[in-house]
Amino acid sequence: MRTVQRLRPRATQAVVFAGLWAAAAVVVLPVVGILALMFIRGGRALSWELLSSAEEGLLPAIVGTMCLVALTALIAAPLGIAAAVYLSEYARSGPLVRLIRLAIVNLAGVPSVVYGLFGLGLFVMLLAFGRCLLAGACTLALLVLPLVITASEEALRQVPGRLREASFGLGATRWQTVRRVVLPNALPGMMTGLILSVGRAAGETAPILFTAAFISLTKPFPSSALDPIEALPFKLYYMATEAHGVSEEVKWATAAALVMLVLAMNLAAVVIRARLRGARRW
Repeated sequence: MRTVQRLRPRATQAVVFAGLWAAAAVVVLPVVGILALMFIRGGRALSWELLSSAEEGLLPAIVGTMCLVALTALIAAPLGIAAAVYLSEYARSGPLVRLIRLAIVNLAGVPSVVYGLFGLGLFVMLLAFGRCLLAGACTLALLVLPLVITASEEALRQVPGRLREASFGLGATRWQTVRRVVLPNALPGMMTGLILSVGRAAGETAPILFTAAFISLTKPFPSSALDPIEALPFKLYYMATEAHGVSEEVKWATAAALVMLVLAMNLAAVVIRARLRGARRW
């Protein structure tokens, strides 16, 4: 009887682990299949010449995507971190704070095409930015802002409360505690959330299509924030729907380049988080 009782937890554990492995396989295998399909069909066309050519290659789209990502991060990071600091460190629990948190969660689930239409109406038409890098970055910043706020607030919550208490005990003010104790220790999580959020924005098509993207043969690279840009998601959409004479291999190679860019940003987030956490030990 005792032997049976001892075997039951092990059997349950084995079944649970088998279910977890099966769930992981269901998630991972389709992704691996998609990546393999892209590289098999577009591997021949994916060359340095395609990536570095400004006339018939993807260099303008890659440069435009990187400029859009950088400007989006510059806009979203201060706003998202400031909102997270207020909600986590200063705001008192109440109906207003709960309403704000609910609004943030709901905004994170709004489809990207809605943000694209909002950016078209506000930045392109009402504020008269036109279709340009700045309008696209502002629209994408609104898109990723709920994610940045959520990730930053979660990183602030993970900072042990004893660090705050020790700072207060030494006579520091709340702002000094936040600036010198809380923010440095929450920085790894904040950076990870920001990079992952902006990486998601780099793959969006609808907001870029409505606010920033433009195919230009005379001016492929933007000279200011008020110039339109080429971007990899829009380039892929243009190749698949409107461009004529583009081979299927080039289309698959463009999709592979976009995926590699997003994966590189996610890998950078993991590396940065690991290094920053390794430098600080609680």
